[in-house]
Amino acid sequence: MQRFRPLVLFALPLFATPLSAQLLGDLEARDQMKYDVQYLASDLLEGREAGTKGERLAGDYIAQKMASIGLMPYGDSATYRQAFTFAGQPVLGGKQVFQLGRERLAIGEQYHPLSFSGNGAVLATVARCGYGIHAPELGRNDFADIDLKGKCAAIAVGSPDGIHPHSKFIAYHDLRVRAAKAAELGASCVLFYNDDKAVEDPEATLRAKAVPLSVPVVFLKGDRHAELVRDGNPVSLTVHINRPVSTAHNVVGMLDNGRPNMVVIGAHYDHLGLGDEGSLHRGGPAIHNGADDNASGVAVMLQLARDLSQLDEARGNDYLFIAFSGEEKGLFGSNYWTKHPTVPLEQLNYMINLDMVGRLEPDSSIGINGVGTSPAWDELSRVHAGALRVKTTTSGIGPSDHTSFYLQGIPAIHFFTGTHGDYHKPGDDEEKINYDGMLRITRYIESLITTLNDDGKLAFTKTQDADSASTPRFKVTLGVVPDYMYDGKGMRIDGVSEGKPAAAAGLKAGDVVVRLGTLEVADMMGYMKALGQFSKGDTAKVVVLREGREVEAEVTF
Repeated sequence: MQRFRPLVLFALPLFATPLSAQLLGDLEARDQMKYDVQYLASDLLEGREAGTKGERLAGDYIAQKMASIGLMPYGDSATYRQAFTFAGQPVLGGKQVFQLGRERLAIGEQYHPLSFSGNGAVLATVARCGYGIHAPELGRNDFADIDLKGKCAAIAVGSPDGIHPHSKFIAYHDLRVRAAKAAELGASCVLFYNDDKAVEDPEATLRAKAVPLSVPVVFLKGDRHAELVRDGNPVSLTVHINRPVSTAHNVVGMLDNGRPNMVVIGAHYDHLGLGDEGSLHRGGPAIHNGADDNASGVAVMLQLARDLSQLDEARGNDYLFIAFSGEEKGLFGSNYWTKHPTVPLEQLNYMINLDMVGRLEPDSSIGINGVGTSPAWDELSRVHAGALRVKTTTSGIGPSDHTSFYLQGIPAIHFFTGTHGDYHKPGDDEEKINYDGMLRITRYIESLITTLNDDGKLAFTKTQDADSASTPRFKVTLGVVPDYMYDGKGMRIDGVSEGKPAAAAGLKAGDVVVRLGTLEVADMMGYMKALGQFSKGDTAKVVVLREGREVEAEVTF
């Protein structure tokens, strides 16, 4: 994370410049935001996970509020809602069968399918393939001299030098990469087992983002592999995983002042439901109410809509208010809206994103991210309403919905009061919200908007961005922003960072990376694993799909 550059604003009255007398009074505005948070963060909505009943109830509430404020519906077909689909939670369905030799194994107790397993019913025989590593550049090929056609490839989950960050074979630790190679060589199914007590078993949880292979893949639990996983042992395997498609909704309303430019004010309203993949809770399913993340942002957005509808000093723009869903799953809603906009993108002036603004600390510090996306954000230093201590970062790339707009060339900033011990846990509840702080943030943003009211359309600037797909153990970065909604083969590039290897190699937004170095890139995990094989200064071939054609480039890290 970049170091914050502080802009200290001295304590002043709530308004340093007078705003319209028609605004809701402070007490009434505070109470309305509290009411909004109390409903959105109630147990009734069961954590508002995208695609669930709780999310739909939250969307209904927000749409009703937009209507009562007088916003025009700007979703699909003259409604407030804009629907989008995504991969839902997979579940086992139908009859599951795994017989190894004469042993009929019990699902859950003795084996389980892996998230990337394909569906199918297979009769085969075991072919042991060591660790299933095909790495000719490292002098290793566990599939050498093995005819896998019609066989069940049996693969140990470890590696020749162990599973750890310094392994020579770290780029091949991903089990999906190994299984995909076995399937490519003709295997009709893949059986993993664990013969190394220092290595963790693969998880049984089915993940929505996993891209399935064409063949069934299972993991044999326990230590019976010594007696059951023998060359030539017959296998009868049936795996069926239901992979539903879920529908979520953005909620969109417009304040029409008859102006040529439009300001987007957005906040995501989904959260983690009973846990979801992003939860930091360790324990059984529990409602994650997400009062700060992000009922607080939605409440401030709705209050801004109420106020801006009455604020004469802010009529230099039209305003589009968007409550995004699917943010917790990878910016799904904002990604979808910017690629299927309900108003032309060229009309957009700038975007303000509100994500986690409910825990203003006693020192009144608030983070504003993305100030490098336009020179106009220098105006922040002139805003004194709310008596806030502002800390800024420049990058337009971050883990929230402003990123989707920045990638479309739109100046975008993100207001954020910081993480806390309840982040992505069941303890993020309404009684911990600082409503006085939310009111101060609301007044600050209103003053900023009025300050920019006569500035016309803001200029956009690109920022120097970190590669959001890298992790601390990686020694290199490609310098791209992945499209997290992409569910095809490969890793689709949503944005290319200036001054990074991808830009130098001529890669573009929309390219789909299908090979990096010697490794196939099947999905996001495969891409991240492929990065692990490179060091600073290395040069590698990268193959992308561009408008349906393969394009090869050379990238230097």
